[in-house]
Amino acid sequence: MPYYVFNFTDAFHDTVIRKFIESYEQGITPNPCIDCNRYMKFDKLYERAKVLGCEYVVTGHYARIEEKDGAFFLKKALDETKDQSYVLYSMTQQQLAHTLFPLGNMRKTEVRQLAEQSGFVNAHKPDSQDICFVPNGDYASIIELQTGKKAAFGNFVDKEGNVLGRHRGVIHYTIGQRKGLGISSSEPLYVCKICPQSGEVVLGSNEDLLRMDADVADFNWISGTAPQGAFRCKAKIRYRQSEQWATVTPTGENTVRIVFDAPQRAITPGQAAVLYDGDTVLGGGTITAKFDGSY
Repeated sequence: MPYYVFNFTDAFHDTVIRKFIESYEQGITPNPCIDCNRYMKFDKLYERAKVLGCEYVVTGHYARIEEKDGAFFLKKALDETKDQSYVLYSMTQQQLAHTLFPLGNMRKTEVRQLAEQSGFVNAHKPDSQDICFVPNGDYASIIELQTGKKAAFGNFVDKEGNVLGRHRGVIHYTIGQRKGLGISSSEPLYVCKICPQSGEVVLGSNEDLLRMDADVADFNWISGTAPQGAFRCKAKIRYRQSEQWATVTPTGENTVRIVFDAPQRAITPGQAAVLYDGDTVLGGGTITAKFDGSY
């Protein structure tokens, strides 16, 4: 079996790391794993595989692909505790037709047993929890190292604009964050809004984080076409969240508005909103932020 090594360092930096940095500088919380799948595995690697005459790209994602009457469907993994369909919403019909996910019908425990029986040294390797280029979890230090500049300090303010204290720079915070604020208060405070233009980080209560709706851009419909008019489905706004019932309305060629049946906590600009019909992924896109830092 021929073995090839491809150097995609520059592409990884341009499409994943640079976007990661720019997002945090703009008060947005990115998901680099989604960008890596979109631009590296199913773009750069996929295109290189075609050049080499490979019929399929095969990965270890926990997801499933089904074909019916010439159409391809992305589905959740059998093991929902390891399901990774959320990070694959950008896949197209063409990519799904030439991709295999052999672990999608297996549970992680079964995979580990097979690995142990085969003598693989990583059979009991702990699951990775960190971003690959931020192995210690300190993403702000990586941003400062990559940019060569320290984050500018700014003010913590409340909803009325009253200054509550100083913060270490907007790159250190994300919507819903409570820990690491360094602010004394009789009630718990959470990051509710990030305003990179003014350098302010707005703090509020947990109730201030609840919202019913989200606008989503850069939306990819896996079928290739958007539905006509509003429809009902389930949606999730973060990887570890369970899907929630909502009404979805396409608002443009690649934009949608999601109105949830129940308030959702910390709908975060930069994160993905992914739609599900049962265990089938309909598509997904990026939650947008207004220029004033609200969402």
